Amino acid sequence: MIYGIGTDICDVRRIRASLARHGERFAQKILSDAEFATWQARSARWPERGVRFLATRFSAKEAFSKAIGLGLTMPMTWRSCEVGNLASGKPTIVLHGALKDWFDARALSAHVSVTDETDYAASFCVVESL
Repeated sequence: MIYGIGTDICDVRRIRASLARHGERFAQKILSDAEFATWQARSARWPERGVRFLATRFSAKEAFSKAIGLGLTMPMTWRSCEVGNLASGKPTIVLHGALKDWFDARALSAHVSVTDETDYAASFCVVESL
């Protein structure tokens, strides 16, 4: 049964401006440790790719927070929700800490899709109860 649905669209230009204003500190606030390492590697090779990576993660976490009905209130935090990829490349939600405990206690499962274009990143998330 569907527990919740969330969607988000993020202006990549806004993410770029936040990075210019706050530097790595902004990325560290939004990304998990694993995501941050990926962001650093992508940014080093091609800075714009790093911006898009951050924008898609921002968007996916917003969509997930809406799907679980918490928004960005505890136990949902930016860093406790990670957007990973399966070996196939399919994006997946990986949770940590209190958010993982909260999610598991409700026997929930999440499905996420992310995309980006020149100026926008968008995400869609469906959370279902098992």
